[in-house]
Amino acid sequence: MRLPPFNPYAAVTIGVTAVSTSAILVKLADSAPAAIIANYRLLFAVLIMLPVILLKYRQEFRLITKKNWLLSILAGIFLAMHFILWFESLNYTSVASSVVLVTMQPIFAFLGTYILFRERFSYGAIISMIIALFGSIIIGMGDFRLSGMALFGDILALLGAIAVTVYFLSGQSARKHLSLMTYTFIVYSVSSIALTLYNMVLQNPFFGYPADHWWVFLALAIFPTFFGHTLFNWALKWVSASTISMAVVFEPIGASILAYFILGESLTWSQLLGGTIVLFGLFLFIKSTSRKNMVTISRKAQK
Repeated sequence: MRLPPFNPYAAVTIGVTAVSTSAILVKLADSAPAAIIANYRLLFAVLIMLPVILLKYRQEFRLITKKNWLLSILAGIFLAMHFILWFESLNYTSVASSVVLVTMQPIFAFLGTYILFRERFSYGAIISMIIALFGSIIIGMGDFRLSGMALFGDILALLGAIAVTVYFLSGQSARKHLSLMTYTFIVYSVSSIALTLYNMVLQNPFFGYPADHWWVFLALAIFPTFFGHTLFNWALKWVSASTISMAVVFEPIGASILAYFILGESLTWSQLLGGTIVLFGLFLFIKSTSRKNMVTISRKAQK
């Protein structure tokens, strides 16, 4: 394999920093409904990608099978649901609680593979899941004492984690047959259309927001989307998926630090204790599942 043009570990670091800005940016656009913020984030991302798609990838659309179209559309719908739920959670709970809970997505992903594919868990994975869930309960209990609506925001964040899990599971088959750019463009386009219809049904206004909100919408499309997730996908060519998963666990830490300095949000004892337990459980979970995958691969190689 040729040497990367840019240090992939530096790319992952930039990616974690970029995705850590997402919740902060959503909070800064407090005059806009969550679905509108998500709508413009994806719409601007699609518009930025459009020239590249037209110049280099338009021929690939003719080769997409009906099955891959359906899977990509389904992934786009659940991505829209993820953004609605997660962005809405930030209206009720803190950045720290919301981002920690939505970062539990790897656990829901493995639960999904168990239900769909009967994949077995190691004892280490089960114990780490229990640890992470225990931490989330501590966060929820603390937020409930603080405010009943904060607990509601925590529940929305967890539902957002489930929605993004379904997005990943439904799209992973189509992703194997499509280039990253083409698949991402389809998913973002479908999500943007779904969010537009959703906002029309709710009669959310598409215009009339302060000028700084439009800069936030554009920043969401650029930083957490392209400098975040796109860099992660690029780095996968040189670093393992487990390494990137480990790095993403640091997103709540970065988001909490940014929330403290930019939004003036401080951590409660339950958020600090529960968040630490959740992140510790996620570390153990990713470690145990990545080790299991390595053992499975090595056994297959010996046959």
